[in-house]
Amino acid sequence: MPLYFQLAEQLEAAILAGALTPGTRLENEVQLADRCRLSRPTVRQAIQHLVDKGLLVRKRGVGTQVVQAQVRRTIKLTSLYDDLAAAHRSPRTKVLDLVTVPATDEIAKDLGVPPGTDVIRLRRLRLTDSEPLALLTNHLPADIVELTVERLERHGLYETLRAAGINLRIANQTIGARPATTAEAVLLDERRGAPLLTMTRTAFDDKGRAIEYGSHVYRASRYSFALTLVER
Repeated sequence: MPLYFQLAEQLEAAILAGALTPGTRLENEVQLADRCRLSRPTVRQAIQHLVDKGLLVRKRGVGTQVVQAQVRRTIKLTSLYDDLAAAHRSPRTKVLDLVTVPATDEIAKDLGVPPGTDVIRLRRLRLTDSEPLALLTNHLPADIVELTVERLERHGLYETLRAAGINLRIANQTIGARPATTAEAVLLDERRGAPLLTMTRTAFDDKGRAIEYGSHVYRASRYSFALTLVER
């Protein structure tokens, strides 16, 4: 096993075990190389390996710091807010937009309503442990539930729907990837063109009615989807 990989594994284990907490600054390459009795190129390669995995970040004038562990989410019909709360990741929401708009042809098709029908458009920035994680855009039929900025910043959308007696049962979901736009990069604290994971979802209630259409983007450096595959 290459020396850089052995060092990277030891550092990663310390991060995942909580010995190196988010925000911790690593020693510089010279100090780390001397302490571990390794060459600077070996140490530099180990650090870059963990930067590529999203566990470390290099900041000019600050050095190399530990960042939050990546959020891994299983693919099932749950909300991001609920999943983060269950994992004790301190979810926080900033509502960017909550308005009633006429449904475009695409949104109308997804929600099963005539084009031009009034629908609610909701845009939120989701943070975990005070770090930006995702931009969430949702459209819902206007007569489904009353939404307020105050409630949405204290509770998840699916929790709000459940409180109104709306039970989601099935969803059609597509996962992809694309580069971040300038506006997305600013909100998510990423560089323009950084890789983002995308997810679109149309969710239906137990009566078969389309309740919400979501179009979300996630920081690929902080987020991943997990699947369990079974042979048939």
